[in-house]
This record gives sequence, C-alpha cells and structure tokens, in this order.
Amino acid sequence: MPAVVRATSEFFDQLTNDLLALRVLAQQRFRPLNAEELNRRPGPSRWSAGQCLEHLNIVGGYYLPSIAKRIAKAQARGSKPTPTVKQGFFGGRFVNAMRTPASEKAYTTPQRYAPTGTRLPRTVAEVFSRQLDELLRLVLLARQVNANAVLIPNAVFPLLLLRLADQLEFLVVHIQRHVAQAEAVLAGNVVSNKASAA
Repeated sequence: MPAVVRATSEFFDQLTNDLLALRVLAQQRFRPLNAEELNRRPGPSRWSAGQCLEHLNIVGGYYLPSIAKRIAKAQARGSKPTPTVKQGFFGGRFVNAMRTPASEKAYTTPQRYAPTGTRLPRTVAEVFSRQLDELLRLVLLARQVNANAVLIPNAVFPLLLLRLADQLEFLVVHIQRHVAQAEAVLAGNVVSNKASAA
C-alpha cells in the first residue's frame, strides 16, 4: 500500500477542525452529565461513557507531555515545516485500524491504559475537555516543525517510534472512536464488549 502524502496545511487544518468539533461535543454532551449518566454501563464487561473518557484521559496523559517535549526539542533545533506530510508504514496501519468502528472491530486495551474505576467523578469530563485544548495547542505548534522528522514513542510498543503527524492523527481518530462509543452508551446502543487499543 503506497504511503499517503498530504499537503501540510490541509492535514493540520483537518486535525484542527476535527478537534474543534470534538471540543464542542465534549462541552455540550459530556460536561452536563450527572454521575449516574456518566457511570451507567450497558453490561458488566462494557464501559460506561465515563470509562471511555477516562481511557482517553489516561492515553492523553501519556502522549501529550511526550509530544510537547519532542516538539520543543524540534523547535530548539530550528526544525521547519515541510510542504507535505507523509504517512509512515506503521502510522498508517494504526490510524486505519482506529478508523474501523468499534461495532465492526474491537480491540483489547492494555491494562495500564484501561479505566481504573466504575464510579468516576464528573471531573473526568472536565479533564477530557482540558486535554482536547492541549491537543489543539500541540497541533498548532506541530505546524511549525517538520512533522515527518519528529518521532514519538508508541504507548504500547515504546521502541516503535511514529512520526509526529501520524501520532497526532492517531490520537484524533482514537478520540473520535471512543467518543462515538461513549455516545452509543448514552443513547442506549451497545457497541462492543471490548475497548479499542490505546
């Protein structure tokens, strides 16, 4: 499968628009939830909406500081953006895997990235909103460096380094997947008995 090459400005515009849409949804849909709505589970082995958000917060807690540090190092080296971003082999596979709806393909989440509780406080939605803001900030900064050359360690396989562009796209698609899962739970639709891998 040939590598996907996209104009840098269009690539980052799309990520920004996707994150802005997620931010609006988080404010309107998740922040107003009460504890009961947040913690309602469709079944004993299925995640609540709050657990979906906590999983995203845990994954964000790993990636966001790592990405910020590596962008700062690239800026200090004088890294400049390139006209295009090119998808790496592994990055493309991870992003495409996340694009498959959870209802069609479920992945098992490594234990260290799984939700830690079944009675989560409402602050889980606030943390999620703050992480979306931070990811938006990082996408803005990533426009200013060579997103093909900055490498980010993978959360599950730390020796595997993904291009910054691939990692940012993966995070956005991963968030979209779990937000859809959380919305399905809130709507009373059962999506999957497993959660997607971090």
